[in-house]
Amino acid sequence: MSDIKLPEGAPEEVITQALVRMVDLAAFGHKGSLALITLDNGMDHNRPNTFGPQSVGLLNNAITEAENSDAVAIAITGKPFIFAAGADLSALAFLQDRSQALAIGKLGHDAFRRLAESKKPTFAFINGLALGGGLEVGLHCHYRTLSSTAMVGLPEVFLGLLPGWGGATLLPRMIGPENAVQVIIQNPLNNNTMLKAKDAKSLGVVDEVFIPSDFLENSVKFVASILNGSRKIERVDHTKDDAAWAKALATGKAAVAKKYGGADITSPKLALELIAASRTNTHSQGFDAEDIALADLVMSDPLRASLYAFNLIQKKRKKVEGAPKPALARKVTKVGVVGAGLMASQLALILLRNLKCPVVITDLDQARVDKGIGYIHSELDKLVEKGRMTPETAVRLKAILTGSTDKKVFADANFVIEAIFEELELKQVLFKELETIVGEECVLATNTSSLSVTKMSEGLKHPERVIGFHFFNPVAVMPLLEIARTPATDDATTATAVAVGKELKKTMVIVKDSPAFVVNRLLTRFMGEITDAIDEGTPPEIADAAMKPLGLPMTSLELLGLVGPGVALHVSQTLHNNLGERYRISPTMQAFVAEGIRTFYIKDDAGKVIANPAALAQLKQGNKTSTSDEVRIRALTALASEAAMMLDEGVVATAAEIDLCMLLGCGWPMHLGGILPYLDREGFSESVNSKRFHPAGIASLP
Repeated sequence: MSDIKLPEGAPEEVITQALVRMVDLAAFGHKGSLALITLDNGMDHNRPNTFGPQSVGLLNNAITEAENSDAVAIAITGKPFIFAAGADLSALAFLQDRSQALAIGKLGHDAFRRLAESKKPTFAFINGLALGGGLEVGLHCHYRTLSSTAMVGLPEVFLGLLPGWGGATLLPRMIGPENAVQVIIQNPLNNNTMLKAKDAKSLGVVDEVFIPSDFLENSVKFVASILNGSRKIERVDHTKDDAAWAKALATGKAAVAKKYGGADITSPKLALELIAASRTNTHSQGFDAEDIALADLVMSDPLRASLYAFNLIQKKRKKVEGAPKPALARKVTKVGVVGAGLMASQLALILLRNLKCPVVITDLDQARVDKGIGYIHSELDKLVEKGRMTPETAVRLKAILTGSTDKKVFADANFVIEAIFEELELKQVLFKELETIVGEECVLATNTSSLSVTKMSEGLKHPERVIGFHFFNPVAVMPLLEIARTPATDDATTATAVAVGKELKKTMVIVKDSPAFVVNRLLTRFMGEITDAIDEGTPPEIADAAMKPLGLPMTSLELLGLVGPGVALHVSQTLHNNLGERYRISPTMQAFVAEGIRTFYIKDDAGKVIANPAALAQLKQGNKTSTSDEVRIRALTALASEAAMMLDEGVVATAAEIDLCMLLGCGWPMHLGGILPYLDREGFSESVNSKRFHPAGIASLP
């Protein structure tokens, strides 16, 4: 049943074997044997089990073997700590015919549904990560157990897909429409949130949760208890409550609208339609509908774009383009953080948690130092309260965190990062002072968002150990780290910075030291077009709606409120001074900063979001108005122009790195596949630059 021929050039499938062994149930309280199917791709834990056509065929064969045996029940589990991460997505972008996509959907349904339709009781022992098709295998089983440390979820909508191997049909009737909308729609759209074991149990996704040390033994005991009748699992009929289904679908639609700003995004819309239909569909009808919806998505541009973005993120998470040999990295045994404000404290916290070495922070006075230390302590306490850190670990980390007003405490540090006020002269003075204190091989890093790292290192005896280390706010959440090399930065410094970034679990891009690097340069360029349109006379609500059809996580003026007009104006001024008139200084932004206006939107007494009257009063507008479409076109034209200049300047080596930065640094939507593929598809690349950023397309990238 796995004779699906993939197109030439598609990556070779990593085969997941399905191995059957018999487990005697006598010792567990029941006569007979359990046929236990174990999924194992023979790789280490960095490569989870996945299902390509051949792997699905092998699972189908294993089910046949178990059915034909004298086993009284069938169970399926995974290799140590991994159940299955779902479909092998690597080949989808290569499919050339809709019939191929339909065949892959039907292949999974035909194999997995045998677990639901078996006359023998079937069990899923979900011993580790179970995502997408991996979780769907379990949903087809009659009963499910879960390891207490495992994470499960249906992330397909996040990728521009939908649960297409039974999830959209089975889950709503299994756990109710509201819970199903949470798992299928809301969680993926909320930064791809996974379900922890306790949540999976409370929602009804699984029947029992056991600790890892005796998970398999307790799961087999659970099988015996079901078979001998000592344990009964009651199933609820969720199809009767009209109000629950209506509420669930409304909740799902609201979540999609909030995430994508009203943009018409196909995958969550189709997923909601399948959830609604699951109430009355038979399994066969639901599975056929899933096949059709999945095939439509797989052959669409948004899905190809999303797969490009997903594969790009996965690859660059493991390999940093242009990074020196890891062996050149120096060992970091003590870290210094200059500054104790919010950003500096966030940096100190993430360094402390991940490097687990002494961290010392400094500031101008003891009160500021104490405030920074207090913030870090409180964040560690919150992690303990949430069960994400043991009390013993928190005590140990607090003990190696110190603060001072004297920078001499950095004398034995190997890595010092500054997060002081964004003023070049202050940073230059600071680095010259630090150079008299630290050892010659200590890395001096700056978290600047827009200033020249090269100029910070001017006049130093050892400019080769200065590097940009630009995080995004909030530091613990945002995955991107821009590492900015100056012409003087040496390989040992860069390798050390990359090694620290890996310990921090960040996805890194090495950039040339240039104004605002990648993300802030592009963000400032297109936001500048929005504010320019407002300054010219376009009503703010018209200009701010310009980018909504793209489904960005927030509008330009909402982003302004998050960043703050002061920071936005500072970056604009830096880029204006370095790159010229295309980065214009907005008189409206200057007025906002002068008057202390921090946000364009506020909530009224009823909780409704409205334009801030104080902000409206400061608008400096002309009499030229534009439509939202005209503003969007000028903003996207500006992005195409700026990105081409950045590549010509060598800010990064490849177009893919710009895509990665915008995906991870500003939340460019996955369904658009990165900023440059979108500009290619919409014609802006060729109209502005006479060529595409990805001339060969994105099917085989990265």
